[in-house]
Amino acid sequence: MLKKSSLVLWGAALFVAWNGLLLLFLWSRPPGPASSSSSSSSAAERGRLTEEVIRLAQDAEAELERQKELLRQIHRYSGLWNRRRSATKPPAPSPSPPAPDNAAAATVLPVLVMACDRSTVRRCLDKLLRYRPSAQRFPVIVSQDCGHAETARVIASYGDAVAHIRQPELGDVAVPPEHRKFQGYYKIARHYRWALGQVFRTFRYRAAIVVEDDLEVAPDFFEYFQAAFPLLLADRSLWCVSAWNDNGKEQMVDAGQAELLYRTDFFPGLGWLLLAELWDELEPKWPRAFWDDWMRQPEQRRGRSCIRPEVSRTMTFGRKGVSHGQFFDQYLKFIKLNDRFVPFTRLDLSYLKKEEYERSFLPRVYAAPEVRVEELQGNQRRELGTVRVQYTGRDSFKAFAKALGLMDDLKSGVPRAGYRGIVSFVYRGRRVYLAPPSDWTGYDPSWS
Repeated sequence: MLKKSSLVLWGAALFVAWNGLLLLFLWSRPPGPASSSSSSSSAAERGRLTEEVIRLAQDAEAELERQKELLRQIHRYSGLWNRRRSATKPPAPSPSPPAPDNAAAATVLPVLVMACDRSTVRRCLDKLLRYRPSAQRFPVIVSQDCGHAETARVIASYGDAVAHIRQPELGDVAVPPEHRKFQGYYKIARHYRWALGQVFRTFRYRAAIVVEDDLEVAPDFFEYFQAAFPLLLADRSLWCVSAWNDNGKEQMVDAGQAELLYRTDFFPGLGWLLLAELWDELEPKWPRAFWDDWMRQPEQRRGRSCIRPEVSRTMTFGRKGVSHGQFFDQYLKFIKLNDRFVPFTRLDLSYLKKEEYERSFLPRVYAAPEVRVEELQGNQRRELGTVRVQYTGRDSFKAFAKALGLMDDLKSGVPRAGYRGIVSFVYRGRRVYLAPPSDWTGYDPSWS
């Protein structure tokens, strides 16, 4: 860059100097005589002066052309010089600590926003665009179903900040007569299939973060997924990373441990990261409806787990929807959204790999003293600190979960936020594990 500047200055100085010499020559010419004895000599003198001025002007024009050519060469060679210097420049130092996989650190992770007829998608997009650290690393793609004009105008108002794609099939889906009232769920499944196909087949991304248009994200939403992505690549016993804790109500989490992450056998959704390889597996058998519960079936999960946080990195503000607010008033509107930035990319997350996690998490759970639900409700035996409540079957799990304020429904026998049947939460300020016996042998789908 210094070389380029000096050449440009040299060219400019040459131009000024030449024109200065021209002016000096004209000013220094001796003046003609005050009077002339003959008109012919005056005419000859004027002719010679005119010829000299024309010659000088021609010389000046030729010099200007040479200067212009010189400046063009300076510009051309400075561009080549900069490109060569960039090619040989050593790479910038990696952040501390370096990502475990250089390819993972460079992978673009698009955010796919599933939208329909909520113009309040603006709330979702505003937070995504406010918190994302890089537009290149985290492009936002809004896939819109329904053809709702006002929602389309809201999305279009963001211009080039987001990509807006539209689901082409807007008609009703043929459904069994007994499922007419579930038409909305069929359309949602169709939209997901199309939108994920666009991300992985048309745009050919390596992975994607999926959110719905009624989710608000936390300040460290992108930091969380950026840090967890290499873990998803490295540990094939994982199949997703989720920003959601189903039991993440404010009084049931430890906000002081916002960096705490878990493995869970329950597919949480509501802000989740998946790899293109998983879509290769799921797309051929994608369901016609109820896609999220379908994901929770053993045939799809295949013994794999997801990562989920202690404190949710998303919250939902959408009571209106095809579920007509199911669970919203009782659970979802009370989910605490993390408000403290955690530098996940600087943390060691290797404890979440399956072998290491089970080596530390399971002994911690079963070393906790066992107490009865009534003792917890009565705030007794506080001196024990972390405790465990043991259930032995479907009915006892549901009864204990309901008594302690947990979500008590099971999907294919898996409790929400559970890992090997264990649900970790906070009750009256103390850590509690709702857990099966230590000789647990697996989930029973008949519990659903």
